[in-house]
Amino acid sequence: MTLIFSIFIVLIGLIIGSFLNCLIWRLYKNESMGGRSYCPKCHHQIDWYDNIPVLSFFLLGAKCRHCHRKISWQYPIVESLTAILFLLTFLNDSNSSQISLLLIRDWLLVVTLIIVFVYDFRWQLIPMTIIWPMTAVFFGLNIFVGFSWTSILIAGAVSAAFFGMQYIITRKKGIGEGDIWLGLLLGVSFPDFSKLFLILILAYSIGAFVGIALMIIKKESGKAKIALGPFLALGAIITLIWGDKIIAWYMSLFF
Repeated sequence: MTLIFSIFIVLIGLIIGSFLNCLIWRLYKNESMGGRSYCPKCHHQIDWYDNIPVLSFFLLGAKCRHCHRKISWQYPIVESLTAILFLLTFLNDSNSSQISLLLIRDWLLVVTLIIVFVYDFRWQLIPMTIIWPMTAVFFGLNIFVGFSWTSILIAGAVSAAFFGMQYIITRKKGIGEGDIWLGLLLGVSFPDFSKLFLILILAYSIGAFVGIALMIIKKESGKAKIALGPFLALGAIITLIWGDKIIAWYMSLFF
């Protein structure tokens, strides 16, 4: 039964991942979600058989059928990653008595974090049209999961204040205003301060490693701009799936 559920969830993840690629592009272009998918380069509408998640990318040789220009690897990567993360969160939540509610929350969080990662990675912008409504959604869902509204508000305020202080201290050069709102979303989504702290440790550690690597490989100057959002999203995804195990391992070193 678990195998059947797993296959079904992977298929759902692939479909959602395909939708996310479309959503991310249309958010950036400020376009309506209505209408069929189209090639971003020649604007020709994509037929259904050329829009099968992952499979169509390889069958087409990573090129548009009509203009023959390359299709970005973002498409199969986002589709595959969404499917994998949907499956991992399902397996992670399967032992909970509130699996349905937790799964809805965690899948929505995965979707939100993927959008943030790709959007900020490509254009160094935080998609506020996603951040604001999803912050309200996670506030409500976490109350139903069992967190008190006060703990959610405090975590959100502390997280937003943390990034707000950086924004002020660096005179808007270290991080952008969007990162403050992203911090609010993360605080509301992770009212447990141990997990929120873990997200920050992972994000800044991975960010520092990538920054140093880029400076070495590309011989970038120390002034090279690297978006923080993708690292926060990555840290949050790792914490969502493996946070309890990482924290338990860390605590076992001392107790």
